[in-house]
Amino acid sequence: MLNSQKVRAMAPEMDSLRMGMGWSKKDLEKIQIIVESTYGKSHPGSAHLNILVKEAMEELYEIGVKPADYYATDICDGQAQGHDGMNYSLVSREIIADLIEIHVNATSFDGGLFITSCDKGMPANLVAMARVNIPAIAIPGGVMASGPDLLTLNQIGTYSAMLKRGEITEEQYGFYKENACPSCGACSFMGTAATMQVMSEALGLALPGAALLPANSDILKLYAKASAKALVSLVNKGIKVSDIVTKEALENAIIVHAAIGGSTNAMLHIPAIAKELGIEITAEDFDRIHRNIPFLLNLRPSGAWPAEYLFYSGGVPAVMKKLKSYLNLEVMTVTGKTLGENLEEFNPEEAYGDYYKIKQGFDPKQVIFDIENPISKSGAVSVLKGNLAPEGCVIKHSALPKSMWDITLKARVFDREEDAFEAVITRDIKPGDAVIIRYEGPRGSGMPEMFYTTEAVASDESLNSTVALITDGRFSGATRGPAIGHVSPEGASGGPIALVEDGDLININIDHRSINIVGIKGEEKTPQEVLTCLESRRQKLVPRAPRFKGGVLGMYTKLANSAIKGGYIED
Repeated sequence: MLNSQKVRAMAPEMDSLRMGMGWSKKDLEKIQIIVESTYGKSHPGSAHLNILVKEAMEELYEIGVKPADYYATDICDGQAQGHDGMNYSLVSREIIADLIEIHVNATSFDGGLFITSCDKGMPANLVAMARVNIPAIAIPGGVMASGPDLLTLNQIGTYSAMLKRGEITEEQYGFYKENACPSCGACSFMGTAATMQVMSEALGLALPGAALLPANSDILKLYAKASAKALVSLVNKGIKVSDIVTKEALENAIIVHAAIGGSTNAMLHIPAIAKELGIEITAEDFDRIHRNIPFLLNLRPSGAWPAEYLFYSGGVPAVMKKLKSYLNLEVMTVTGKTLGENLEEFNPEEAYGDYYKIKQGFDPKQVIFDIENPISKSGAVSVLKGNLAPEGCVIKHSALPKSMWDITLKARVFDREEDAFEAVITRDIKPGDAVIIRYEGPRGSGMPEMFYTTEAVASDESLNSTVALITDGRFSGATRGPAIGHVSPEGASGGPIALVEDGDLININIDHRSINIVGIKGEEKTPQEVLTCLESRRQKLVPRAPRFKGGVLGMYTKLANSAIKGGYIED
């Protein structure tokens, strides 16, 4: 018996209330599907999703099931940048997932389509899909086109820093801003939005080839209809999210993450998804897998091409086919077939049709490199540990020049990102400095991104190979350059980062996966001497009062766990 019908039998008012909004008696007896989306006029990644909602619902009606559309609109990390709005970004993942849980479980549905595109909407929907654990399919909302000369939004931070330094004119800057987002869809680089679209497919929760489709193309409509059909098949077979998202599927996703050079924010989101199914994914899992997986995808921000060019190179299946020897091919997917079967059957010309041929004037090997000739022999992410970060911290080491793989820098300490940004822009930060930004972790300020500060460093040729930014906050998926984040324990929890002072010496060693305070006030010290000094400082440390005492930020900063564990609210 369908779950919707069991609940209907227990709720005598349900039929009346549904008929009050236009349901027929026959509708009440059908398979009932929730069509959940982040549609809203909040940003380009969600503004067009009502089109996909409409296509999916029309297909479900034709099949003979009853859909109901629900909405949990997300915010835009890009529009939240540069002000305190960014503090709401990570907690919005929790709130959206909670709202979807309420939508699904307060009424009860037999299956769900989850339509979303971007930084927090995508992981929030994946977390919710795992939590409600019904037959479910994710429909990624695609990627925007690039602008003139392949202009993409991630370049605006660089141009903003260049303007502040007087390196470009207001007119040039205005042109870039006006042309960076020429269509709807997720931003066209391998930031968090694009990464999490790929993760939805790599986990087996989206149809093969569904991630990063051109948002200005009707192919998204075809995938919405195909996803609706596939969902009804899942409902009839009783295949739930927990049948698809296993430990092996999660490790497959991390393998793909390594190969695409995905956003470090996935290290917050994948553990949060896994936790909902009682599976533990740790930072060490990312480090272990990234050590052994070749980095293949030449997309911005670390590569040359906008993200839309993954589609024209064969999509995520083309990447996964190159990784077949590393992947577990026996895992189940939303097609009702195994990953191996999907990859054998997927042909981009058949799946994408005429849409695939629009930009075939370039060589896809410029976008997806071969296993035998990768961009790098290992993935892009490392987890470092040491007396500065006993639980760990995260670096995208592919962004570091080799000269910085073993380097000692002098600490410049800031308790707010705004102050650090000002110091970089005014050239108060010098080569050889380690810019420490603390009290910006989950329990400090909600864990905002440090995007503008990282861009200011990365776009300054005197700093981008001589300075590291180290923070208990996080970074935008667009971040490039020498940036170390997720330092745990964080400053607000009394982690060692709260004890660092100006002039302390910080050693970073990528090969050893270590990050340590090795000197005090400019003088090198033994590990024991450093420990003694830190303990002395701890005795004098005055605990900081919570920055937020009420609202969602008050709740989140009180209950969130450490960034290295996923930054999610503990049960």
